[in-house]
Amino acid sequence: MKKLIVLEGGKLSVGEAPMPEPGPGEVLVQMASTVICGSELKGYKSGGSVGSNGGHEGAGTVVKAADAVGQALVGKRVGVSAITGCGECPPCLEQRYTWCRNKFSFHGAMHAEYIAVPIAACAELPDSISWDCGALVSGDGLGVPFHTNTKIIAPETVQTVAVFGLGPIGLGSVLVQSFLGRRVIGVDLSPERLGMAHDMGAVETIKADAADPVAAIKELTGGVGADICIEAVGIPKTVEQCLAAVKTGGQVLVDGEQDEVTLSPSAQLIRRDITMTGCWFYHFCEIQPMIDMVGKGLAVEKLVTHTFPGSEAPEGFRLFALGKTGKVALHWQE
Repeated sequence: MKKLIVLEGGKLSVGEAPMPEPGPGEVLVQMASTVICGSELKGYKSGGSVGSNGGHEGAGTVVKAADAVGQALVGKRVGVSAITGCGECPPCLEQRYTWCRNKFSFHGAMHAEYIAVPIAACAELPDSISWDCGALVSGDGLGVPFHTNTKIIAPETVQTVAVFGLGPIGLGSVLVQSFLGRRVIGVDLSPERLGMAHDMGAVETIKADAADPVAAIKELTGGVGADICIEAVGIPKTVEQCLAAVKTGGQVLVDGEQDEVTLSPSAQLIRRDITMTGCWFYHFCEIQPMIDMVGKGLAVEKLVTHTFPGSEAPEGFRLFALGKTGKVALHWQE
């Protein structure tokens, strides 16, 4: 079978790999679509995933099961979640695998024609949604923006949302927040991604190197600030900008991964009654609500701006790495 393989130095190649065999409690999935995540680029540059790949967003058809339990899934269309838990602790029983109290497992290497994964990682997909959509609802593409929205403390009061960083995750938040009827302000450096944000429902956009985002957001909100700021970049500067641009009593939702930021709790949080919330991945139990939202009209496929056959995956990564696209999908049955 064909599989994307990371070589030394972060170079990519599509080569032949052994067909995986599902073990106990696993099924074999023939992948139809996988989408590229920005986190993969960092891993490849640092030498991670050599000999395999970091793909973790995909959908396909179950073609084989190792035991009787999985037989019910054979022939089914499924989205594949990259994370499962122990299956026994209270969070796992609620399908909140990222909160597993024992040890959750990560299932990567999805950029391939076939993968073997636990039954618990498979979410059945209706025929009404495309393969690309299936990969997005079971991966970061829609999963993170949807999960981020669930963390809003008082959603009924939210009118204005500022999204800092319009990569695929930030664009997903623009799409979700505008779909929910909120006024969305997008902030980024890329003209291409600012344009995509408009297409996905942003009412205003700010080019961060042409205007001070904090001052611009204050001006757009009558000096008050945004009700919610979503940080989807992962650098200290944008965290600080979010804290300055959010209204007193507002909330900052942090999606961007980083290791270091300096804050003044008194000045930036306590005396302004600011709530700062971390948001990571999504819960498996949120997949069906995401599918329901798509059924109600969420145009999630707008997030995919380019597609490539799986055999051309390296070219898809090259384009994605330029930072001017939305999600790039790889189609493994073409």
